[in-house]
Amino acid sequence: MPNMELTLELAREIELAEAQAAVACAEMMKTMQPEAGGAVEAIAGGYAVYCGANSPVTQAVAVGLNGPVSAEEFGRLEEFYFSREEPVRVEACPLADASLFEHYGQHGYRVTEFSNVMARPVRGQGSAIANGIEIRRAGRDELELWTLTVAQGFAESSLVTQELLAVMKMFAMAERAECYLARIEGRVVGGATLAVRGRIAGLFGASTLPEFRKRGVQTALLHARLERAEEAGSELAVSLARPGSTSQRNITRQGFETLYTRVKFERAFAK
Repeated sequence: MPNMELTLELAREIELAEAQAAVACAEMMKTMQPEAGGAVEAIAGGYAVYCGANSPVTQAVAVGLNGPVSAEEFGRLEEFYFSREEPVRVEACPLADASLFEHYGQHGYRVTEFSNVMARPVRGQGSAIANGIEIRRAGRDELELWTLTVAQGFAESSLVTQELLAVMKMFAMAERAECYLARIEGRVVGGATLAVRGRIAGLFGASTLPEFRKRGVQTALLHARLERAEEAGSELAVSLARPGSTSQRNITRQGFETLYTRVKFERAFAK
């Protein structure tokens, strides 16, 4: 597969697709759990999203991809989170306008995380070996099961909090989100999400229960979602992983290439 050309337009399309998935999660939370305070604000070409304290969805995405970010816009971004006594966390695309990074330096932000944005054409995936793994889309009555399975896969030996489960369920129920469960001999062993937005198919939230790893579960989940994305008319599949992680190696083996590395900038809330 030839290398894909990274352009500002492509980066904007990818970042906005993920931002819209987070926005849909917050909108679902506002409907299903109004007391949780879910909120969204369009700022500097992207979105600030709040889905509860310390939620993985509580962050800003796609900011700074429409040109210079003014001091007023950056101030609104900080006020959105500080007014909720929450740190400001921003997933920054390296193609964002240079003014955004100047604001980070001027306001004492620190880097807390890196993630590789990887992509491949949806078509031409080839066939996957099933290895006795069954992949099916989770029904509405299986969303609790999907939420618990994926959360346990991510947490491993750590405690899965009710707050995390609640946010993951909102994400699963959001508009255009499709959840998939993997089974071996009838037992649920993993799960993943597909979010189709325009020509972008986002492959997110994949995890496998620890005792069933290294059996091809992630590969089976990935191929099932690529097939569904092609059926839905998507052109480009996108996935995220930490640099050098097992997830990145698994995804790269399926024809994905790293387009760019995002950086999470954070500023703590000070009472």
